[in-house]
Amino acid sequence: MQISLKKVISLFERSATPHRPYHVQWFITQKCNYRCKGCNVWRNKQKINELNTEEVKEGLDILRKLGAVELVFSGGNPLLRKDIDEILEYASRYFITTIYDNGSMALQKIDALRKADFAAISLDSLDENKNDYVKGVPGAWKNAMNAIFRLHDEGIAVGVSPTISQFNIDEIIDFTKYFINFGVPVWYCLYWYDQPKKDQLFKIGKKVDEFEIVDKGRFVEVCDSILELKRKHGGIFITERTIQTLKHLFLYGERTWTCQALQGFFMIDPQGRVAGCHLQEPVASIFNLKESWNSEKFRKLRGKYEKCTRCAYLCYIFYSLYSDVLSNMEILFTQQRNMKLLIDNLRNARSRHYAASSRSENETKIIRETSR
Repeated sequence: MQISLKKVISLFERSATPHRPYHVQWFITQKCNYRCKGCNVWRNKQKINELNTEEVKEGLDILRKLGAVELVFSGGNPLLRKDIDEILEYASRYFITTIYDNGSMALQKIDALRKADFAAISLDSLDENKNDYVKGVPGAWKNAMNAIFRLHDEGIAVGVSPTISQFNIDEIIDFTKYFINFGVPVWYCLYWYDQPKKDQLFKIGKKVDEFEIVDKGRFVEVCDSILELKRKHGGIFITERTIQTLKHLFLYGERTWTCQALQGFFMIDPQGRVAGCHLQEPVASIFNLKESWNSEKFRKLRGKYEKCTRCAYLCYIFYSLYSDVLSNMEILFTQQRNMKLLIDNLRNARSRHYAASSRSENETKIIRETSR
């Protein structure tokens, strides 16, 4: 993983410019090959015309001119797009680029993932049966574990992304320790679900009683343990400010942030429609976004979204906390440190990989299992 000086300079220039959408999530496809119990995306059977390669590139050019710094590709599973190699290569020229996979496609798209700054593999448990139950597909755990360690051994900047829920809350700390012990970073999602609303961009979170966090005291304990681990070890990609915000929310039921949708962040759907978040209605197309950004319509929408208290999706909390120049510079420095940490870990992984190259596959597996 390398980042050019030209890209670094451009990122800092954009980070230092106020009133820009620093964070963008692009749900680049609704196609998905998994059947996750807490997700609505795969349940949507409506056929849509997704943007083609050149249209996506045009959209990326617009995002760069608007000042976006971080770009996350998700879906559906973005690796199901046949042109994802070309899209990632183009996006990573200009943005800190992260792409998500459920573990099923990463090894088939390994060359594409080399072009991203970060590849995030979704995995929710070290228990094979529990993870496959959540994902709704037999073999999901094996796919993800194979992908994580193969990408890591290949020198690709891979991390594991569990969704914290009541279903796995008691194993999150052991889960985190397991992966950071191998030099694989962890960044978290938080289970949430959509409230019924008309005209939202699209549906993501589905209400599942066994996933909803009801043991709030236990969740706060987990936050404290994550914070302690983070202070002692590298490889935990959640900021202390975000952890403290979550703790306050679960302890007191109070939101200490205001939503910065359509200010510090926004969403794009597979058709190129733009909304403050997926729970809000589309308000523009990526192709006319530059003209709309400073409009009176958008100014009124921002005021509306600041009053919204409908969700606690972790990504939206994070984006809202880091949506001005100072905090965005802070997160950019943090990402630079994360990249350095990953590079060091990957160099060590390569050394281990070469040292183990003469061993059989079974021997290597035994070494990993006994290292747990």
